[in-house]
This record gives sequence, C-alpha cells and structure tokens, in this order.
Amino acid sequence: MTHTVCEPCYDCKYTDCVAVCPVECFYQDEKMLYIDPADCIDCEACVPECPVEAIFAEANVPAQWASFTPMNAERSTALKDAGEGHITEKGDAQEGPECKKKG
Repeated sequence: MTHTVCEPCYDCKYTDCVAVCPVECFYQDEKMLYIDPADCIDCEACVPECPVEAIFAEANVPAQWASFTPMNAERSTALKDAGEGHITEKGDAQEGPECKKKG
C-alpha cells in the first residue's frame, strides 16, 4: 500500500511532510505535492505533519478524492522521468488563491 496526497494540497503546498520522509518519495509541480507509490514504504511519518490533512493511506482516501491515487502515481512518474520536481527538504509554504487552509 502507499499514501496519497489529495485535494487539500492543491494550490496549498506545505512541505512539512517532505522533511520527515525516510525514503524521499515526494515530487512537486507548480500546484501540489505527489507521493511516488513505487518508493513509499507506508511508514505514515508524513500524515501527521501535513497542516491541511491532505495525506491518506491509499485504502483510506475519501471517495470524492479517489482520482488522486492514480494522479499521484502518474504525476510522480512523469516528474521523475523528466528529472524534475523531486523534493527532499522543507521549503517555504506556497499558498495560492485556491488554497483552502484549515483554521
């Protein structure tokens, strides 16, 4: 099983989760983060670190965000193949106009 970054991350890129990932399986594009399911070891270290509660175990992805599971696989693979977007350290938060931050 893997973990999936879902809709709450869209245009709300916080990278707290990246800093705790022991296998460096996160990728990013201009709108959000993605987890590479081939590299994720299902350790759950990233889940409590996400301030917008966007990361779920694959089996627990809410139905309305089911499309994010294949999206994470496709986008992380495309970014990896292009040699782009690999992120391994926490950076500055990026809150775009579509960010729906809780609190």
